[in-house]
Amino acid sequence: MAMTSGDSRAEGPHRGVRGVVPPGDIAVSAARYDGGFGHRAAETAHILHVDMDAFYASVELRDQPGLRGKPVVVGGLGARGVVLSATYEARAFGVRSAMPIGQARRLCPQAVFIPPRHQLYGAVSKEVMAIFRAVTPEVEPLSLDEAFLDVSGAQRRLGTPRVIAELIRQEVRERQSITCSVGVAPVKFVAKIASARCKPDGLLVVPGHGVLEFLHPLPVSALWGVGDKAEEVLTRLGLRTVGDIAHVPEATLRRELGMAGAHLHALAWGRDERTVTPKREEKSVGAEETFTTDVDDPEVIKKELLRLSGRTARALRAAGCVARTVTVKLRLASFKTITRSRTLSEPTDVAREIYTAACALYESSGLDGRARLRLVGVRATGLRPATGAPRQLAFDDRPTGWREAEQAVDRIARRFGTDTVRPAALFRSSSDGDTGPGTDRSAQAPSNPRDLPRNLGNEPGI
Repeated sequence: MAMTSGDSRAEGPHRGVRGVVPPGDIAVSAARYDGGFGHRAAETAHILHVDMDAFYASVELRDQPGLRGKPVVVGGLGARGVVLSATYEARAFGVRSAMPIGQARRLCPQAVFIPPRHQLYGAVSKEVMAIFRAVTPEVEPLSLDEAFLDVSGAQRRLGTPRVIAELIRQEVRERQSITCSVGVAPVKFVAKIASARCKPDGLLVVPGHGVLEFLHPLPVSALWGVGDKAEEVLTRLGLRTVGDIAHVPEATLRRELGMAGAHLHALAWGRDERTVTPKREEKSVGAEETFTTDVDDPEVIKKELLRLSGRTARALRAAGCVARTVTVKLRLASFKTITRSRTLSEPTDVAREIYTAACALYESSGLDGRARLRLVGVRATGLRPATGAPRQLAFDDRPTGWREAEQAVDRIARRFGTDTVRPAALFRSSSDGDTGPGTDRSAQAPSNPRDLPRNLGNEPGI
């Protein structure tokens, strides 16, 4: 990997976006907290947070350059679809992630709306993560499009953290034709805030002795763990900035917010003991689907469970895992959500076995036979490596069976597309009507951005 100087501008959010700090203010911050302190002061800032800019939308613009400069929205296009990603031109009209597609259309009717291509985004993500790991093995992915890196061991080989950040940005731009923003700081949460403050296509270094000067003017909502309720409590106490939190006795915060108060007090003083963790145990994989209209036909629901079981099994095999527990999620038209789980006699990555358990869980859920469902989901937990996992053959089992058949289908899907081969029950007939799936939430590895905590209110690449 050749070192390049890169573009180290710390640009602010796109001009015209409402409710953000003006770009000029960000440029001042970059000058104060970055190069102005020199190499020695920035040495302690060895943690990078790298975040792709509007990742899904950026990949689409890369493949369709004629859309550059236009408002573009990626998301489910059904009646209940939601926004997954939006270009900064679309955000200027108020379009945000997790917003209903219908609302996005009303806010920005001139936008180009594109259905998501999850398989493509996953492939691009792998290439981006490979760039990170060429710099340091200390990479902790948070989702498809962002990761923490500890570059303390790479400095002798590649230079200062700032130089390494510039190198990463340049490599991502040249290899994938998309941009990323990088925050550099001594601790993880400050690096993440810094990357958000220099978007899009920016770089912001916060040296050790500049952490408090950087943090304290920020609004309380900048801290991890400050959601709407916590912000309401803090506002009632007259606390509007991170500096306000820092200068309130910790006991007061504990009294009002419990242990979360102690957590916020530590963050307000720049304390974050978490290290970059390269290997995180995968805990679950799954898929869920929101119907375009509420469904009360058990046969339609079972067909959807079959499709979701297949996607979950493919995700397990792609991750090299088997699962011991199957969970079904059922959301009623009233938004009441029911979950039921079953632990299998032995771990599996076979769709047929997952589907059998899912159907049994649905049938034993206690729902009325005509209960109207808005959403169904299948999730596999209790993961372990597939290699060496014990498997008991029954008397009527053959050495080669369902697992091998599904692995063969995986090979066909990789070459010709996911739905090239599928169960006959999933070929829709005219009798199926228009009650089919609306918002497709495909099974992926646990780094799926939809599984991420939403306490920061960020979309992938926001």
